[in-house]
Amino acid sequence: MKLGVNIDHIATLREARKINEPDPLMALEILKQAGANQVTIHLREDRRHINDYDAKRIIESSFLPVNMECSINEDIIEIICDLKPQRATLVPEKREEITTEGGLDVIKNEKRVKKAIEKLHSNGIEVSLFIDPDFEQIKKSKELNSEMIELHTGKFANLYLALFTNINKTPNKVFENLDKKTLRKEYLLELNLLKDAAKLAKDINLEVAAGHGLNYQNIYDILEIKEISELNIGHSIIANSIFTGLYEAVRKMKEIILKYY
Repeated sequence: MKLGVNIDHIATLREARKINEPDPLMALEILKQAGANQVTIHLREDRRHINDYDAKRIIESSFLPVNMECSINEDIIEIICDLKPQRATLVPEKREEITTEGGLDVIKNEKRVKKAIEKLHSNGIEVSLFIDPDFEQIKKSKELNSEMIELHTGKFANLYLALFTNINKTPNKVFENLDKKTLRKEYLLELNLLKDAAKLAKDINLEVAAGHGLNYQNIYDILEIKEISELNIGHSIIANSIFTGLYEAVRKMKEIILKYY
């Protein structure tokens, strides 16, 4: 299983002071040495962390394939086509959100998604769609000629947090007042849904990735899903790197993947 490391939050730290450090470009060699398989960055419309200059330098300099997350906004797609990363992962975006919450509704946005995919393909860029583990969304992703899907694991991660930790608050307020029995039931339902979704995608020849909210604690059940060939993890790795250093934070995650996958 491949590990893609999202380095957006290195830029988030830089933007807190609006200066020139830390520079996300400096992460590239460390990621390679620590065993990462891919660099993931998100060029948001509001440029709240990674900016155009970052993206250009990272794509030009990276020793690893670059997976660029982006919205289906036409102006953004044009920029991605000019930059030419190895892959573009199309995600939903809301200006008011803290981070991407929920998958892209491929069915509702079919025309715009199709146009974006065709434009990216014409520029030699592979496409992945970041979607919820919904069977109809998966089928539509295949119909629109996406090579890959990335299953949104945010609900799974929030349920894990509510069920297995002593933290009383989770990013999803719905889970805060549920008793442990109900939480366990919901957790298993979501895990099984991810398993079934990954199997369906694999059966129709879509490559399967997963990401959002994954960390050193909740990753183990996801590693049991053999149809998933790639994990994209950012916040947890960058957060741990504050205490252990980036090399060790990446190495530790990669070690878990290699041991249990």
